[in-house]
Amino acid sequence: MSQRPLILVTNDDGITAPGLRTLIKIMNGIGDVVVVAPDSPQSAMGHAITINSTLHIEKVTIDGIQPEYSCSGTPADCVKLAVNEILDRRPDICVSGINHGSNSSINVIYSGTMSAALEAGIESIPAIGFSLLDYNWSANFEPSESFIETITREVLKHGLPDGVVLNVNIPKLQKKEIKGIKVCRQARANWKEEFDKRTNPMGREYYWLTGKFVNMDHGEDTDEWALANGYISVVPVQFDLTAHHTIQSLNTWQLNKEDN
Repeated sequence: MSQRPLILVTNDDGITAPGLRTLIKIMNGIGDVVVVAPDSPQSAMGHAITINSTLHIEKVTIDGIQPEYSCSGTPADCVKLAVNEILDRRPDICVSGINHGSNSSINVIYSGTMSAALEAGIESIPAIGFSLLDYNWSANFEPSESFIETITREVLKHGLPDGVVLNVNIPKLQKKEIKGIKVCRQARANWKEEFDKRTNPMGREYYWLTGKFVNMDHGEDTDEWALANGYISVVPVQFDLTAHHTIQSLNTWQLNKEDN
């Protein structure tokens, strides 16, 4: 009998988050699950890692029979510890999420959910980050479950190119309203940010970051278009940030010209 796939499950919302518990349930139907997740919310941590303080992991029991470890660090730390200290063999896949909120477009840069997936990709482990466009802690993840299972099984079946992971975002819709899955590119969009300046009772000024998401991309092949039109978006992303198309142009500059 063939060995069941080993699945590493992590997230950025913390080990008790409903989205993570849903993802664990789905993955238990596919393979053998090991959970390594932050002990507290780590949203918008990007690819931060812990280097100036100690890291702690604790084996915990929350639900199910799968081994679970609570980690004091970031999502990227969780994957590093899982691969190097906890697992007795390399996982066949790493899944991160289900995030409470969007990680489409520019949000992928800030996302702790996707940083965990990218860290797995750095280790040449196929990886997927899943996000639901609902920030509510009590969000309904049930409509997304069959789609998450399908995408995960397809990655296990086909693999992913080295250095590539999938960023999957799911619209906040009932299952019958979801039109399907679209492979997309990342939309060109960003946050127009503002800081709400306030003063605390001691007279010290402080700031709350606020902002408005602005989509400047009108293409119908983007993640933002897919989500706005009832589709699940799947964007292949990579951790090689080289702008390869610019290398030739930069090589025409006189960068090595000696000063006169």
